[in-house]
Formats: sequence, structure tokens, C-alpha cells
Amino acid sequence: MSADKVFHSRSEGIPSEGVKDQYADGKAARVWKKYIGDSNQRTQNYKDFLTGLLRKHNCVKVLDVACGTGIDSMMLVDEGFKVVSVDASDKMLKHALKARWEKRKDPRYDEWVIEEASWETLPRDVQSFMPGATFDAVICLGNSFAHLLDEYEDQRTQKMCLENFAKVLKPGGLLFIDHRNYDAMIDSGATPGHSIYYNCKYPVDIKTSVLVVGGKPELVALDYCIGATADGEISERSEFRLCYYPHKLDKFTVMLDEAFGNKAQHSIYADFKPLDQVENPAYYIHVMQKPL
Repeated sequence: MSADKVFHSRSEGIPSEGVKDQYADGKAARVWKKYIGDSNQRTQNYKDFLTGLLRKHNCVKVLDVACGTGIDSMMLVDEGFKVVSVDASDKMLKHALKARWEKRKDPRYDEWVIEEASWETLPRDVQSFMPGATFDAVICLGNSFAHLLDEYEDQRTQKMCLENFAKVLKPGGLLFIDHRNYDAMIDSGATPGHSIYYNCKYPVDIKTSVLVVGGKPELVALDYCIGATADGEISERSEFRLCYYPHKLDKFTVMLDEAFGNKAQHSIYADFKPLDQVENPAYYIHVMQKPL
């Protein structure tokens, strides 16, 4: 196969053993932090949607299983929730730990727990640093779950991880999990361009590539290109690639239901609105309520 036909699934510097930590080179983590901004740059729609449902269901203790740099966790801490944040990427967690240190004079941040953990061993990992803990809510947002690729081609790992999310929830607890509109990406070869999570102040271009094997979409690569800024905050064009498993809405819905034994209440939103109100959403957000 010629060099220009090779599909590179990892950014330069990411270790050869896999793509579980696509931020392992450090560069992507730094640029991503700039890209998403801080907790003050989260869109009001997102903040109102998440905190509104958490309060409606009397959720206090929240596990952020894809905390990344800690932006969403900080938003929840600021809103008075008790937050435990985990991520598999130590490079991303360094930013979260630094953010907690910078907030050390705020007593709310004394209770913010940040630990490294894997979705594949989540219940055991959580027990290792918080024995007996269960949560009112688990959040896995920002298209994070799609980072987990399907190495066995039967989605067994994804299914196990979703079951692990359910296990750490209290009865009646909520799981918030989302994915991009991969149906649209597969059909059009383009990413719906509007952002629902953050008010990015930098010029951003996203190139979409869909890898099809045997007639089946196996992987979507998004090449993020963030341009230099006039104020010099980003001095040069930054580029990095992140790869995702292209979850289709129908199949992901079934997989989620099965993870909760087909007994959970399942609500689906499009860009934080009722599903029938948005024709071509950027994201689908699933809210699962674990049975009592």
C-alpha cells in the first residue's frame, strides 16, 4: 500500500499500543484546553440543561467519567455539586489537577476528587479510592465515549463500559452520555459545524474523514485545525487528529437500553432540545434513569 493510502489513526507522538489515550503526546491536550476554553465559556444552553436535570432529580454526587481538563467538573463544582472526576489520560488530568490547585482558596474545591481510572475497570477503580461509593449521576459528555474504538468488531468493550457506568449509579440515578451525529457524517462526509458545548473564540476548521471497511463505517477521524490569533494567544496554526467510533443513533440507543437491562427510562435529546425539534443536530444526548 502506498504511503498516501495509509490511514493514520493517531496523532504524532501517541504510543503504538493503542488509541485509548489520544492526548498522550501532550500537544493535543494543551491545544484542546485552548479550544474548549474554561467553565465560563460553556454555553448557557448546556449549563442549564445539565444542572437543571440534575437538580430536578435531586442529584448531588456526580461522577464525571471523562473529565479531561476538568472544565465540566469545575462548572458543576461552582454550581454546588459534589464532583468526582476521572479520566484515562494522565496528560489531560494534569490540567485538571492544576486547575484545582489554582482554586485552592475556594473551599468548594477542597472536596473535588480527581483520579485516574479506566472505563473498562471503572467500578474497581472507583472502589480503590472511594470504597463503597455510588453516585446520583454519571456524566460522559463532549463525544468522549466515541474515543473508545471497536477493536473486536462486536462492540463488546463498549457494552462492558456502559454496564460499568450503570453499576456505579445509585438506583434512580442518571447517566448523561452523548455522541456526535455520526449518521449525518456518514451520509454527507461532513461534521455539523455548530458547537453546543462551548463558545470557542478561535478560528477552527474540522476536516472529516470516514473509514469504511467491507461496506461498514469503522472509524471517523476529525482533523482539528486551530488558526493563530491576532492577540498572539495561539502563536501558530495548531493541528491534531482525534479518531472516533461512529455510533449510529439507533444502534447506540439499543446498546444503552441493554446496558441497563432494558429497564431504564431513556430520554434522547438533540442539541439539548426535544428530538423532534432539531432537523440536523450536532449531538445526540441520552439520559438514562436507572430503575429503582
